Amino acid sequence: MGPDERAIREVQSTWIDAVNAGDLVRLLTLMADDVLILTSGRAPLGRDEFSAVFLSGHKQARIICSRELEEVMVTGDVAYTWGRDSVSVTPIAGGKAMQLAGYALTVWRKQPDGRWVLAREANMVSPVAKL
Repeated sequence: MGPDERAIREVQSTWIDAVNAGDLVRLLTLMADDVLILTSGRAPLGRDEFSAVFLSGHKQARIICSRELEEVMVTGDVAYTWGRDSVSVTPIAGGKAMQLAGYALTVWRKQPDGRWVLAREANMVSPVAKL
């Protein structure tokens, strides 16, 4: 594993930790200024839209996410990762947790200072079907 792949795996881990902590400030440092996040059923989210959705979600629920990376591919100053997400959303007001799962494809961009930031993400999590 090369240094760029290692750095991307570390920033991906930091991203998940920040999501679980509800740490929007940290997440914003891990995003490109022109970030776009694609989710099913809504228009792409830029930084401002993501911030509003993230804060609203964390005010209403305890969100715990994990991601199992399947692949990391680095080509110059651009890289992508994809993996499987598992998410538990537990209402703060009480009630049963909702379980979501699905795949995410993330495009990372290397900054002039050597940091990797999230530039694009397509996140396809959906409610887990009950059998």
